[in-house]
Amino acid sequence: MIFNSIQFIFFFTIVTTAYFLIPYRFRWLLLLLASCYFYMAFIPIYILVLGGTIVVNYCAGILMENAMGSRKKLLLVISIVANIGVLAFFKYYDFFIGNINYVAHFLDWNYSLPLLSILLPIGLSFHTFQALSYTIEVYRGAQKAERHFGIYALYVMFYPQLVAGPIERPQHLLPQFHAEHHFDADRVTKGLKRMAWDSSKKWL
Repeated sequence: MIFNSIQFIFFFTIVTTAYFLIPYRFRWLLLLLASCYFYMAFIPIYILVLGGTIVVNYCAGILMENAMGSRKKLLLVISIVANIGVLAFFKYYDFFIGNINYVAHFLDWNYSLPLLSILLPIGLSFHTFQALSYTIEVYRGAQKAERHFGIYALYVMFYPQLVAGPIERPQHLLPQFHAEHHFDADRVTKGLKRMAWDSSKKWL
């Protein structure tokens, strides 16, 4: 599902309508489920990869908030290694193994390492840096650790920015998931006009 598709228009209409119809306390869950569905429309199994990094960073944020000195730095390093490691594996494993195999063949070494030929999870670079923006801000003391696991997962997975960003600071996005938003016809009209104009440019 891509943003300039008929499927997304139906998806967006249903999710947005439901958002304003259901009680405030369930809205985060609706957006999280919608984001999971949107992500799984590409390669469903990769939701497990994203889920794993979400758990690591959620725990790192909470532990880091009350940690001091070297322990705090260690938690940040674990978060960075976990996120960059996943990105490097999917993005560069076949590249490096292919070069190693080429050198081995050139030197007449009688072995080769297997290529995985795996597809890069959609938006993985965005997820990586969105997650790191959170843990780095918690480390710096500029953001309190998010205790609500669902809200944190939504911060990473929010479907309107899932594919191409932009990367948001947690101080800007997390409070919006906690706030209660009321239907405003004027804002909805302006938003739809802006979406229609941008979508038209992409189609053209």
